[in-house]
Amino acid sequence: MEALSTSRRALGLALALLLTACPKTTTPVRGGGTGEPPDKEPFPTQPAVEARQDAAADAALAQAIETAARAPDKKQAAEVLLTVRRDYPGTTASQEALYRAGVLYFEAGDYPNARKAFKELLFENPLFREAKDAKYKLALCAMEVGDYREAYQLFFSLAAGAEGAERDSFLQDAALAAEGAGLFGEALDIRVELAGGAKTPEAQAAAVARVEKLVEGRAAFVDVARVAEALSPRHPAWPVLTFKLARIYYHLRDWTRLEETLQRFLRETPDHPFAGQASELLARATRRVEVSPKTVGVLLPMSGRYKPIGEAVLRGVQLALNGSDVELIIKDTQGEVMVAGQAMEQLAFDEGAIAVLGPLLPEDSRRAALVAEELQVPLLTMTRVEGITQIGPHVFRNMLTNSAQAEAMADYAVNVRGFKRFAVLYPNLSYGVEMANGFWDEVLERGGVIRGAERYAHDQTTFTAEAKKLVGRYYLEDRLDYMEGVREINASDQDAFRRRKAIDKLKSGLEPVVDFDAIFIPDDWTRVSLIGPALAVEDIITNACDPRDLERIRKTTGKRDLKTVTLLGSNTWSSPKGRSGLPELVERGGKFVTCSVYVDGFFIDSQRPATRRFVNAFRDAYKDIDKDPGLLEAIGYDSALMLRQIIEKQRPRTRGELRDALSNLKNFEGATGRTSFNEQREAVKPLFLLSVESRGVKELKPEDLAAGGSGS
Repeated sequence: MEALSTSRRALGLALALLLTACPKTTTPVRGGGTGEPPDKEPFPTQPAVEARQDAAADAALAQAIETAARAPDKKQAAEVLLTVRRDYPGTTASQEALYRAGVLYFEAGDYPNARKAFKELLFENPLFREAKDAKYKLALCAMEVGDYREAYQLFFSLAAGAEGAERDSFLQDAALAAEGAGLFGEALDIRVELAGGAKTPEAQAAAVARVEKLVEGRAAFVDVARVAEALSPRHPAWPVLTFKLARIYYHLRDWTRLEETLQRFLRETPDHPFAGQASELLARATRRVEVSPKTVGVLLPMSGRYKPIGEAVLRGVQLALNGSDVELIIKDTQGEVMVAGQAMEQLAFDEGAIAVLGPLLPEDSRRAALVAEELQVPLLTMTRVEGITQIGPHVFRNMLTNSAQAEAMADYAVNVRGFKRFAVLYPNLSYGVEMANGFWDEVLERGGVIRGAERYAHDQTTFTAEAKKLVGRYYLEDRLDYMEGVREINASDQDAFRRRKAIDKLKSGLEPVVDFDAIFIPDDWTRVSLIGPALAVEDIITNACDPRDLERIRKTTGKRDLKTVTLLGSNTWSSPKGRSGLPELVERGGKFVTCSVYVDGFFIDSQRPATRRFVNAFRDAYKDIDKDPGLLEAIGYDSALMLRQIIEKQRPRTRGELRDALSNLKNFEGATGRTSFNEQREAVKPLFLLSVESRGVKELKPEDLAAGGSGS
């Protein structure tokens, strides 16, 4: 269960070890980030062709130079010179003509042809009298056409043979080319050397600014560590690199190295502009173990589109903590992932929260859980997303999940009602698919079978086709009784009109194939109220709870093979009260939804003592909002009350002690049921099984469940 957490810790350790393994070197300029220059010189070091002096070639070159000078543009002039190259290969005049053509192409902005000319010249004779200029112009051509890696190699090679200002200029160009090629380690090496060699304060400040820009957005942390560890604190780039290294340690949660690095930074450069931030970061790291035992953080969306659900949970949380001395620190996640992570850090470092409640949204919760696990802060989240507690041992969850609903519904149907055969009718969206799959798996695990499964569009409003498919009245060619009847009709001596009439009568008289005891429909109550009548049209009887009701229907229809099918649902069946005072599911669905059973994590009319106490307290405390509590308010209430009881009764002084207390919580009597945490830190509780009747919705009592009744 803690594999993910373990792997993250292992990754952090590996990264830290990698940092310590970086080789130290006194050579500031490197290639490949390994302390070595580029793999090899881009060109040979000796001439590949021994050029000869030729009088005719020299005369042709002189004539070509004069003709080129009169050419209308530089490209045509270059082509004139290349005739000497073609006519007199292997001569000194040929190489001179090639160089001059390359220069003309370069000046004309024809970089591909200039590049071709210079490359050919340098491969043929790297000792040509203007080889340095040719190599420089070739590097500029490579930059122009986007071959930054070649440009970096050329500029670096030029810098190796230069001194003073010329060397610095080549290095500046090499750094730009390396950045363009994505060689950020190489670029960092060059930028650091240039900063160290700057001659004026202004030049040094500009060079350090370039180093800072590189380490902030591009250079890998291993390169930052490698370069920083090789520098003296007196180097102008040392503070920038060291402070960046400290922030890397912060994100790796390597507290020991973080504190050592920041302490050295402040000791060596106490007056640096980053000193204030370094002091604050060091203080924050030190506060990570400082806990306020009665401070609880809350992460909820208190603004934006999810504000209403955040406010609902907060009402429950505040009700649970009313009258206690627990300090509640509320952070607005705004429904944004990064904000949730930052807020989690603030609660841990700045507020000293001993535990945190929330968040609700899937991605917010994942991010907050990752940060909570890294900082070892107990997090009691209220998200539905599956697998959240697998992030690590400090992550708990108290919320109704899809898997818990599927398990409870299957357990009731198979083990209490004795159903063995099921159909599933579900919407084609993630919730419907997940619930259908979960219920299917739970049924199979209990020895049941799924006889049919049909899905429909999430915004569908008519369900005739799906109902027909469930009972075998849609794909008639698959029914033996229908095909035999058609053959008999076609073999008769009736005319075509009467045969069509006979086939229509055969279709309407086909008995439904109801080979299931119940249908699971994980959809919203508004759609369920439309599905019920569609099922009834296909002779799927869902409202005969009493055997006498079923017998009356048989007599009325004349169909002796009819059987009762129970509709089963999820918590999305819960509906607000309508004008009659009954749930809108009952008002709209009428008799077609009676005798159904669905599951929920909270039921406002429950007679469970803890639930009644919560509902009454909520109504007294929030008279002004004229709104009854729902699942969100109840979950917020229970989650906060758990922490309150632990803080007041067990008085944990550390986050570890609170985590252990929460892990061992058993039989907590809350508004959502008697709750315990299992080994995966998931809240386990008996859910509310609710029966739909003509007079409303009622909770199935323990005696109903024990007797296998429907509670009607």
